[in-house]
Amino acid sequence: MDAGITVPLWLFVIMALLAAWAAGVLLLAPGMRWFFRRRINAVIDELNTRLRIELPSFKLTRREVLIDRLFHDPALQAAAAEQARQGGEPLVELRRRIDRYAREIVPSFNAYAYFRLGYWLAKRAARALYRVRLGYADEAGLAAVDPKSTVVFVMNHRSNMDYVLVAFLAAEQVALSYAVGEWARVWGLQQLIRAMGAYFVRRDSGDPLYRLVLSRYVAMATEAGVPQALFPEGGLTVDGALRTPKFGLLDYMTKNFRAGGERDIVFIPVGLNYDRVLEDRSQLLKLEPRRRRKGAVAAVLTALAFAGRNLRLMLAGRWHRLGYACVNFGTPLSLRAWSAARCIEFADLDEAARREEVARLGRRLMEAIAAVIPVVPVALVAQVFARDPARALSELEIKSAAFALLGDWQARGAHIYVPRNDQDYAIGVGLRMLVLRHVVAERDGLFRPVAENLPLLAYYANSVAHFAAVLAAEGGAAPLTGSARCESR
Repeated sequence: MDAGITVPLWLFVIMALLAAWAAGVLLLAPGMRWFFRRRINAVIDELNTRLRIELPSFKLTRREVLIDRLFHDPALQAAAAEQARQGGEPLVELRRRIDRYAREIVPSFNAYAYFRLGYWLAKRAARALYRVRLGYADEAGLAAVDPKSTVVFVMNHRSNMDYVLVAFLAAEQVALSYAVGEWARVWGLQQLIRAMGAYFVRRDSGDPLYRLVLSRYVAMATEAGVPQALFPEGGLTVDGALRTPKFGLLDYMTKNFRAGGERDIVFIPVGLNYDRVLEDRSQLLKLEPRRRRKGAVAAVLTALAFAGRNLRLMLAGRWHRLGYACVNFGTPLSLRAWSAARCIEFADLDEAARREEVARLGRRLMEAIAAVIPVVPVALVAQVFARDPARALSELEIKSAAFALLGDWQARGAHIYVPRNDQDYAIGVGLRMLVLRHVVAERDGLFRPVAENLPLLAYYANSVAHFAAVLAAEGGAAPLTGSARCESR
């Protein structure tokens, strides 16, 4: 009975690994799941008493259940069967693609990760880089939104910091779900982004089946009341101005909407602006038709060089944050009220008519976004120089021209962020940042734009250049409530 058993070392290692795996699966994993489930449920209970808009059950449903629900959607299965009949592709292969697309799109929202880890990271990152300010908010309009509505924040897209900034500022009210491009589909990052509730979108997929899967997911989330954030431009601005919008996701959200349904869809226009956009120079490179596209290694080296320069400035005590980042929240638009004013039912329109109505709605939303984009110090001063880039100006001339712009825009309803409520200080801050970045040079008391950085000057001037066009009409933009009489059709 005391005899020993000798086994080869390789067999002992395998047995030890199997024993450790069994202990982990049978003992540690259930305990860890219980621990984290308890923490997550505590967070959810706290959030449902604190948030303005409660977390919908759809958002808390397990990812595998949502994938299964999307896969078995009758519209998807019927489309697959029809495509197999007409195109000759095996139905099994089409269903396999539906499953692959569903797994690619559907997020895995984790309330603990979003409100504890994500909120903390977003808050620290935003405040480390910028002086973050909430400029204007239509408090009365926002307070009147029915909490059971599906809320969609529609916003301009200037920087990838937009995701961080809006999520941080809105976290006390709502948990947002974003559509994120394929750039974020890298190991590690995509798991974190899915846990934040975001879903991935192929911007230019030519596969009708993929677009249908995406359409059905967006429709399911919208009908279930999931709060969402939407960038109608579809991508970052290249020249600083608002881009021509794309209305695909907006169409997916509204195509099954009925004004008499249980849940309204409420769009909240959001305007963002920065004194400095991290991606400004890389975006401007896209305007050069013959530019050589940087590879991944070059992009990483550029980012590291930027971080290194800023680290040296920090160590030398000469580093300043990147200026002001400001967010404005405009007047909500009720789709139920819009449909009543237009005398339409989106769900009853044919394809062509619905696309026309979605485009009309989208253009109205873009006008609302443009109207609430904040005027920040750098954009204001850039506008002064952009009027006549060849002219040298004294500080007094710059301030005089900027004061005139401020008065004109404020009279027309523009929302201008004036730090410390001191216009003279605001203009000085904007001018100083342009000088520090060598966009403007000072010589003998006169300031003149640097020739090679004129595109960068125009980039910041363009962020507010639309005000002359958007706000020139008497009385500004039409109200967003949709309370006008039905138009004859």
